[in-house]
Amino acid sequence: MKLMQQKLAEFDAPQKAKALGVYPYFRMIESDQDTEVIINGKKVLMFGSNSYLGLTNHPKIKEAAIAAIKKYGTGCAGSRFLNGTLDIHVELEKRLAKFVGKEDAIIYSTGFQVNLGVVSCLTGRQDYIIWDELDHASIIEGRRLSYSNSVKFRHNDMASLEKALAKCDPDKVKLIVVDGVFSMEGDQAPLTEIVPLAKKYNANLMVDEAHSLGVFGKNGQGLCHASGVTDDVDLIMGTFSKSFASLGGFIATDEITANYLRHNSRSYIFSASITPASTAAVNAALDIMESEPERFEHLWKLTDYALKGFRAIGCEIGHTTTPIIPLFVRDNEKTFLVTKMLLEAGIFVNPVVSPAVAPDSTLIRFSLMATHTFEQLDYAIETIQKCFKQLGII
Repeated sequence: MKLMQQKLAEFDAPQKAKALGVYPYFRMIESDQDTEVIINGKKVLMFGSNSYLGLTNHPKIKEAAIAAIKKYGTGCAGSRFLNGTLDIHVELEKRLAKFVGKEDAIIYSTGFQVNLGVVSCLTGRQDYIIWDELDHASIIEGRRLSYSNSVKFRHNDMASLEKALAKCDPDKVKLIVVDGVFSMEGDQAPLTEIVPLAKKYNANLMVDEAHSLGVFGKNGQGLCHASGVTDDVDLIMGTFSKSFASLGGFIATDEITANYLRHNSRSYIFSASITPASTAAVNAALDIMESEPERFEHLWKLTDYALKGFRAIGCEIGHTTTPIIPLFVRDNEKTFLVTKMLLEAGIFVNPVVSPAVAPDSTLIRFSLMATHTFEQLDYAIETIQKCFKQLGII
């Protein structure tokens, strides 16, 4: 065995979990991504999806994707920079910019590539990237690629943020980067508190709205819109793989910043374009978001119901106020085991364990879609209560 393989062979956590029969990853789904999915030929309730509006199976979106394939084919065979720009790309960028209240928008092939390519290239060697300790991995990777000074602050702690800002050279660029809604904990960034600090220290602000677009604001325009701070946020990032029922991502900003990114963001310049089908699907999703407000209303009714229900049975759910509900287990082995027990009982949820979080912060990530019913939610809460009690979690 070569040296690299010898070193990599020391990583045996997956093998150990498989040997115990509790390995919870790469579970094969044999159906569409709906409130019910098929796993091993069995119907399972899906409470582990990011499809917050439940649009992945909407007929209008599927029809739009099919029509785009018929007109443009299955791919663009190149980057946006060279031969891969379609008229529907440009049209969608204009629509997205208007949707979130910015001058311009740029579509990337994935949401991860947005944060990777934007965070890594906007600031220089003497500048600063200031980031929340619970920011998404894509933000962290973008920060690692940058030559700028990296300053971390405690999660949603404004005193810690101000202390970080005060350390910075006042004459250098300072970019604050936060998630709008944090993907594991489900809590919101206090944007109305961050904005005044950004102004006080002459800092720029970027907000990752991956988990808040389609959930907050009129027609799902996001947390910046709902918080009334759109004009004070310099960059708004979004993904298409969640509420927009597709694949890809975008950054919306002013024309000057967009021009710089189009010619310097490496994950944009050197990646193939988002496919015609994915682009058309996003456009159709926007149509539905603007015409079916009842989806948002039902999603928030479900969310309020679930938050009360989990608290009533004694679950620890942290500070979430969103359709992302962390059910804290605080034990790696129990988190794996309860995930298996729930799947066997017909409930699909996602485990979050170390090293993604500290061993005493492990949790089950439970997420809602606007297409769930209260009956499905009642069954899930009842089943989780039984399993958690059986393992002594509650």
